[in-house]
Amino acid sequence: MSTPKIFESEYRFCLIMWETAPIKCAEIAKICKEKLTWSRTTTYTVIKRLGDRGVLRVENSYVHPIVSKEEAQKSELDELMEKKFENSMPAFLAAFSKGRSLKAEEVDALKELIANAEEK
Repeated sequence: MSTPKIFESEYRFCLIMWETAPIKCAEIAKICKEKLTWSRTTTYTVIKRLGDRGVLRVENSYVHPIVSKEEAQKSELDELMEKKFENSMPAFLAAFSKGRSLKAEEVDALKELIANAEEK
């Protein structure tokens, strides 16, 4: 099953949900008013849309994530790789690192990722 699409404004909501779930709908609406300046109706509309797409479920007035933050990030990255980099990891990394210097520990972490990928 593929991960449902989460749009940018919905993702900001999801960040709150992942941090606080399970949480009552009314309580997350208050947090969204504070952090996102959303009205209660906007929050409830987003909850409905995400529920319809299978990103979350509402049970007894509590919001529960179905899709994890990691799944959403991987799905978004997969889409970016396909659309912008023709599924080429070297092209992605070249674009990502252009004009940036990497710390020694970041280089070591990348080397470890590559070594682990080679083993699979």
